[in-house]
Amino acid sequence: MKTELKAKFLQHLLAKKKADEGFTLIELLVVVIIIGILAAIALPSMLNQAAKARLSSAKNTIGAINRAQQAYRLESTTFAPDVTTLKLGVSTPDGYSTPDISTTGGTSAIAKTSATDPAGTGVTGCVTVSGGITTSTVKEGTSNAAPNC
Repeated sequence: MKTELKAKFLQHLLAKKKADEGFTLIELLVVVIIIGILAAIALPSMLNQAAKARLSSAKNTIGAINRAQQAYRLESTTFAPDVTTLKLGVSTPDGYSTPDISTTGGTSAIAKTSATDPAGTGVTGCVTVSGGITTSTVKEGTSNAAPNC
């Protein structure tokens, strides 16, 4: 009798242990809260990647215009008055206004190109010729405080 009782007691304990398997509501709630916190931290940085890509594209475009201005200046001793004269195969970056060129002549010449998005983030490129030396810079800034050449 004692052996049967022990066997039934062990079966009862094993059955009870199997019935207790699973997660409690509190454990699930903690996991959901942790996932929510991680998502709140990661989401803003992921959304900012598109803006960074557009800014990088604008920098590349302004850099290409700067190099084309340098080549144009070597051929004709003046800077090109607009982007179409340079005959570049670059397009205006998404979200940015068409790059404008402003030039000044003389012995010290500057060609300034800028592209700005609606949020005010801009890129300015400058090609400067002074004393026969040509320098090219690309700067990031806002349209309110455009960097000087």
